[in-house]
Amino acid sequence: MCGTRQITREAIISTAACAAPQPRAIGAVMVRAKRLADRSAIADLRQSGAMKLLFPRPDSAALQAIVINTAGGVTGGDDFALKACAEEDAFLTLTTQAAERAYRAQPGQVANIRNRVIVKRGATLHWLPQETILYEACALRRRLSVDLDEGASLLLVEPLVFGRAAMGEVLRKINFNDRIEVRRRGRPLYLDAITLQGDVTAHLASVNIAAGAGALATVVYVSPDAEAHVPRLRALLPTSAGLSLLGADLLVARILAPDSFELRRSLMPILRQLSADALPRSWMT
Repeated sequence: MCGTRQITREAIISTAACAAPQPRAIGAVMVRAKRLADRSAIADLRQSGAMKLLFPRPDSAALQAIVINTAGGVTGGDDFALKACAEEDAFLTLTTQAAERAYRAQPGQVANIRNRVIVKRGATLHWLPQETILYEACALRRRLSVDLDEGASLLLVEPLVFGRAAMGEVLRKINFNDRIEVRRRGRPLYLDAITLQGDVTAHLASVNIAAGAGALATVVYVSPDAEAHVPRLRALLPTSAGLSLLGADLLVARILAPDSFELRRSLMPILRQLSADALPRSWMT
Protein backbone atom coordinates (compact mmCIF):
# COMPACT_ATOMS: atom_id res chain seq x y z
CA MET A 1 0.00 0.00 0.00
CA CYS A 2 1.35 3.42 -1.04
CA GLY A 3 2.72 5.46 1.93
CA THR A 4 2.55 2.55 4.38
CA ARG A 5 5.77 1.41 6.04
CA GLN A 6 6.32 -2.34 5.93
CA ILE A 7 7.17 -3.77 9.38
CA THR A 8 9.15 -6.99 9.26
CA ARG A 9 9.04 -9.80 11.81
CA GLU A 10 12.69 -9.10 12.68
CA ALA A 11 11.89 -5.46 13.47
CA ILE A 12 9.06 -6.48 15.80
CA ILE A 13 11.32 -8.91 17.68
CA SER A 14 14.09 -6.30 17.95
CA THR A 15 11.67 -3.64 19.30
CA ALA A 16 10.19 -6.06 21.84
CA ALA A 17 13.64 -7.08 23.05
CA CYS A 18 14.61 -3.43 23.64
CA ALA A 19 11.39 -2.68 25.51
CA ALA A 20 11.42 -5.80 27.69
CA PRO A 21 12.87 -5.38 31.19
CA GLN A 22 16.26 -6.99 31.62
CA PRO A 23 16.73 -9.78 34.17
CA ARG A 24 17.74 -8.45 37.60
CA ALA A 25 19.60 -10.06 40.47
CA ILE A 26 17.67 -10.50 43.71
CA GLY A 27 19.16 -12.07 46.81
CA ALA A 28 18.51 -12.32 50.54
CA VAL A 29 20.32 -13.82 53.50
CA MET A 30 19.43 -14.20 57.16
CA VAL A 31 21.98 -15.62 59.60
CA ARG A 32 22.01 -15.92 63.38
CA ALA A 33 25.03 -16.89 65.48
CA LYS A 34 24.90 -18.42 68.95
CA ARG A 35 27.47 -19.18 71.61
CA LEU A 36 28.31 -22.87 71.78
CA ALA A 37 30.84 -23.91 74.43
CA ASP A 38 34.12 -22.10 73.62
CA ARG A 39 33.15 -20.89 70.15
CA SER A 40 30.25 -19.58 68.09
CA ALA A 41 28.06 -21.57 65.69
CA ILE A 42 25.12 -21.17 63.32
CA ALA A 43 21.79 -20.87 65.12
CA ASP A 44 19.70 -20.14 62.02
CA LEU A 45 20.39 -19.66 58.32
CA ARG A 46 18.23 -18.78 55.32
CA GLN A 47 19.42 -17.73 51.89
CA SER A 48 17.82 -17.22 48.51
CA GLY A 49 18.52 -15.97 45.01
CA ALA A 50 21.89 -14.50 44.08
CA MET A 51 23.13 -14.08 47.66
CA LYS A 52 24.88 -16.90 49.51
CA LEU A 53 26.97 -17.44 52.63
CA LEU A 54 30.07 -19.57 52.86
CA PHE A 55 31.38 -20.73 56.26
CA PRO A 56 35.10 -21.56 56.24
CA ARG A 57 36.47 -23.96 58.80
CA PRO A 58 36.83 -21.86 61.97
CA ASP A 59 40.34 -20.94 63.08
CA SER A 60 39.14 -18.80 66.00
CA ALA A 61 36.23 -18.52 68.42
CA ALA A 62 34.26 -16.48 65.88
CA LEU A 63 31.73 -17.80 63.40
CA GLN A 64 32.98 -16.44 60.08
CA ALA A 65 30.57 -15.96 57.18
CA ILE A 66 31.65 -14.94 53.68
CA VAL A 67 28.95 -13.15 51.69
CA ILE A 68 28.92 -14.12 48.01
CA ASN A 69 27.06 -12.28 45.25
CA THR A 70 26.66 -14.96 42.60
CA ALA A 71 25.54 -12.34 40.07
CA GLY A 72 29.12 -11.08 39.96
CA GLY A 73 28.28 -7.45 40.69
CA VAL A 74 25.45 -4.97 41.15
CA THR A 75 23.58 -2.96 38.52
CA GLY A 76 20.38 -0.94 38.27
CA GLY A 77 17.28 -2.79 39.46
CA ASP A 78 19.19 -5.35 41.55
CA ASP A 79 18.03 -5.86 45.13
CA PHE A 80 20.04 -7.46 47.94
CA ALA A 81 19.11 -7.74 51.62
CA LEU A 82 21.11 -9.17 54.51
CA LYS A 83 20.05 -9.58 58.13
CA ALA A 84 22.49 -10.90 60.73
CA CYS A 85 22.27 -11.35 64.48
CA ALA A 86 24.93 -12.23 67.04
CA GLU A 87 23.11 -13.66 70.05
CA GLU A 88 24.31 -13.13 73.63
CA ASP A 89 28.07 -13.74 74.02
CA ALA A 90 28.39 -14.90 70.40
CA PHE A 91 31.13 -13.72 68.01
CA LEU A 92 30.18 -13.25 64.35
CA THR A 93 32.45 -12.03 61.54
CA LEU A 94 30.95 -11.04 58.19
CA THR A 95 33.12 -10.40 55.15
CA THR A 96 32.94 -10.72 51.37
CA GLN A 97 34.60 -13.06 48.92
CA ALA A 98 36.01 -10.18 46.88
CA ALA A 99 35.41 -6.52 46.09
CA GLU A 100 31.83 -5.65 45.18
CA ARG A 101 31.36 -3.87 41.84
CA ALA A 102 28.63 -1.34 41.11
CA TYR A 103 28.27 -1.46 37.32
CA ARG A 104 26.67 0.90 34.81
CA ALA A 105 22.89 1.13 35.28
CA GLN A 106 20.17 1.72 32.73
CA PRO A 107 18.47 5.16 32.91
CA GLY A 108 15.94 5.33 35.72
CA GLN A 109 17.12 2.14 37.43
CA VAL A 110 18.82 2.01 40.83
CA ALA A 111 20.31 -0.96 42.71
CA ASN A 112 19.42 -1.42 46.38
CA ILE A 113 21.55 -3.04 49.09
CA ARG A 114 20.01 -3.25 52.57
CA ASN A 115 22.02 -4.65 55.49
CA ARG A 116 20.75 -4.91 59.05
CA VAL A 117 22.87 -6.20 61.91
CA ILE A 118 21.84 -6.92 65.52
CA VAL A 119 24.39 -7.50 68.28
CA LYS A 120 23.09 -8.76 71.62
CA ARG A 121 24.52 -8.26 75.11
CA GLY A 122 28.09 -9.50 75.46
CA ALA A 123 28.32 -10.36 71.74
CA THR A 124 30.90 -9.17 69.22
CA LEU A 125 30.37 -8.50 65.53
CA HIS A 126 33.03 -7.72 62.93
CA TRP A 127 31.59 -6.18 59.75
CA LEU A 128 34.52 -6.44 57.32
CA PRO A 129 33.41 -6.29 53.67
CA GLN A 130 36.09 -5.72 51.06
CA GLU A 131 36.00 -2.70 48.78
CA THR A 132 32.95 -1.50 46.86
CA ILE A 133 34.12 -0.20 43.46
CA LEU A 134 31.96 2.41 41.74
CA TYR A 135 31.97 2.22 37.93
CA GLU A 136 31.03 5.03 35.56
CA ALA A 137 27.23 5.51 35.26
CA CYS A 138 26.46 3.29 38.28
CA ALA A 139 23.36 3.90 40.40
CA LEU A 140 23.38 2.44 43.90
CA ARG A 141 21.44 3.04 47.10
CA ARG A 142 22.98 1.28 50.12
CA ARG A 143 21.94 1.11 53.76
CA LEU A 144 23.70 -0.40 56.78
CA SER A 145 21.86 -0.41 60.11
CA VAL A 146 23.52 -1.74 63.28
CA ASP A 147 21.60 -2.21 66.54
CA LEU A 148 23.72 -2.82 69.65
CA ASP A 149 22.64 -3.98 73.08
CA GLU A 150 24.44 -2.77 76.19
CA GLY A 151 27.76 -4.59 76.46
CA ALA A 152 27.91 -5.41 72.73
CA SER A 153 31.08 -4.76 70.70
CA LEU A 154 31.48 -3.79 67.05
CA LEU A 155 34.26 -3.43 64.48
CA LEU A 156 32.98 -1.97 61.21
CA VAL A 157 34.76 -0.98 58.01
CA GLU A 158 33.36 0.25 54.69
CA PRO A 159 36.00 0.76 51.96
CA LEU A 160 34.90 2.65 48.83
CA VAL A 161 36.79 3.02 45.54
CA PHE A 162 35.93 5.68 42.94
CA GLY A 163 36.54 3.95 39.61
CA ARG A 164 39.37 1.76 38.39
CA ALA A 165 42.51 3.86 38.56
CA ALA A 166 44.57 1.30 36.61
CA MET A 167 42.06 1.57 33.74
CA GLY A 168 42.11 5.37 33.77
CA GLU A 169 38.40 5.40 34.58
CA VAL A 170 36.83 8.79 35.34
CA LEU A 171 33.46 9.05 37.08
CA ARG A 172 31.50 11.75 35.28
CA LYS A 173 27.97 10.48 35.82
CA ILE A 174 27.13 8.37 38.86
CA ASN A 175 24.37 8.15 41.44
CA PHE A 176 25.50 6.85 44.82
CA ASN A 177 23.56 7.20 48.07
CA ASP A 178 24.98 5.54 51.18
CA ARG A 179 23.96 5.62 54.83
CA ILE A 180 25.45 3.97 57.95
CA GLU A 181 23.54 3.99 61.24
CA VAL A 182 24.89 2.56 64.50
CA ARG A 183 22.53 2.68 67.48
CA ARG A 184 22.64 1.35 71.02
CA ARG A 185 19.18 0.34 72.18
CA GLY A 186 17.66 2.89 69.83
CA ARG A 187 20.00 5.74 70.78
CA PRO A 188 22.20 7.02 67.91
CA LEU A 189 25.92 6.39 68.35
CA TYR A 190 27.12 7.06 64.81
CA LEU A 191 25.21 8.29 61.75
CA ASP A 192 26.94 8.90 58.44
CA ALA A 193 25.54 9.64 54.98
CA ILE A 194 27.22 10.10 51.61
CA THR A 195 25.43 11.29 48.48
CA LEU A 196 27.42 11.57 45.25
CA GLN A 197 25.83 12.51 41.94
CA GLY A 198 27.13 13.57 38.57
CA ASP A 199 30.79 14.42 38.04
CA VAL A 200 32.31 12.84 41.15
CA THR A 201 35.88 13.02 39.87
CA ALA A 202 35.68 16.82 39.68
CA HIS A 203 33.94 16.97 43.06
CA LEU A 204 36.64 14.90 44.80
CA ALA A 205 39.41 16.91 43.16
CA SER A 206 38.66 19.89 45.42
CA VAL A 207 41.33 20.44 48.07
CA ASN A 208 38.59 21.05 50.64
CA ILE A 209 36.85 17.75 49.90
CA ALA A 210 39.24 14.93 48.99
CA ALA A 211 42.21 16.55 47.20
CA GLY A 212 41.87 14.11 44.31
CA ALA A 213 41.63 10.92 46.39
CA GLY A 214 40.41 7.87 44.53
CA ALA A 215 39.36 5.79 47.55
CA LEU A 216 38.15 6.19 51.11
CA ALA A 217 37.31 4.01 54.10
CA THR A 218 35.28 4.51 57.24
CA VAL A 219 36.19 2.57 60.39
CA VAL A 220 33.92 2.42 63.45
CA TYR A 221 34.95 0.62 66.63
CA VAL A 222 32.66 0.23 69.64
CA SER A 223 34.28 -1.45 72.63
CA PRO A 224 35.30 -0.61 76.23
CA ASP A 225 38.97 -0.57 75.14
CA ALA A 226 38.44 1.99 72.34
CA GLU A 227 40.41 4.77 74.04
CA ALA A 228 43.40 2.51 74.65
CA HIS A 229 43.82 2.02 70.88
CA VAL A 230 43.98 5.73 70.01
CA PRO A 231 47.75 6.45 70.42
CA ARG A 232 48.80 3.38 68.43
CA LEU A 233 46.25 3.96 65.66
CA ARG A 234 47.16 7.61 65.23
CA ALA A 235 50.76 6.56 64.72
CA LEU A 236 49.62 4.19 61.95
CA LEU A 237 47.41 6.66 60.07
CA PRO A 238 48.65 8.36 56.89
CA THR A 239 48.50 12.15 56.66
CA SER A 240 45.30 11.87 54.60
CA ALA A 241 43.37 10.28 57.48
CA GLY A 242 41.82 11.33 60.76
CA LEU A 243 40.68 9.60 63.94
CA SER A 244 38.34 10.75 66.70
CA LEU A 245 37.24 9.30 70.01
CA LEU A 246 33.55 10.22 70.00
CA GLY A 247 32.84 8.54 73.32
CA ALA A 248 34.58 6.50 75.97
CA ASP A 249 33.90 3.35 73.94
CA LEU A 250 33.45 4.78 70.41
CA LEU A 251 36.29 5.33 67.96
CA VAL A 252 35.84 6.54 64.36
CA ALA A 253 38.43 6.92 61.59
CA ARG A 254 38.22 8.14 58.00
CA ILE A 255 40.99 7.36 55.53
CA LEU A 256 41.58 8.85 52.08
CA ALA A 257 43.95 7.29 49.56
CA PRO A 258 44.86 7.78 45.90
CA ASP A 259 43.69 4.27 44.95
CA SER A 260 42.53 0.93 46.34
CA PHE A 261 46.08 -0.41 46.74
CA GLU A 262 47.15 2.46 48.98
CA LEU A 263 43.87 2.35 50.86
CA ARG A 264 44.31 -1.30 51.73
CA ARG A 265 47.91 -0.72 52.72
CA SER A 266 46.72 1.88 55.24
CA LEU A 267 43.74 -0.16 56.40
CA MET A 268 45.38 -3.50 57.06
CA PRO A 269 47.50 -2.52 60.12
CA ILE A 270 44.51 -0.71 61.64
CA LEU A 271 42.14 -3.62 61.17
CA ARG A 272 44.71 -6.09 62.44
CA GLN A 273 45.05 -4.14 65.66
CA LEU A 274 41.33 -3.64 66.23
CA SER A 275 40.52 -7.28 65.38
CA ALA A 276 43.33 -8.67 67.56
CA ASP A 277 45.01 -9.91 64.37
CA ALA A 278 41.97 -11.98 63.40
CA LEU A 279 41.23 -10.68 59.90
CA PRO A 280 39.40 -13.08 57.56
CA ARG A 281 41.59 -14.90 55.06
CA SER A 282 39.77 -13.28 52.15
CA TRP A 283 41.42 -10.00 53.20
CA MET A 284 44.87 -11.55 52.78
CA THR A 285 44.56 -12.25 49.05
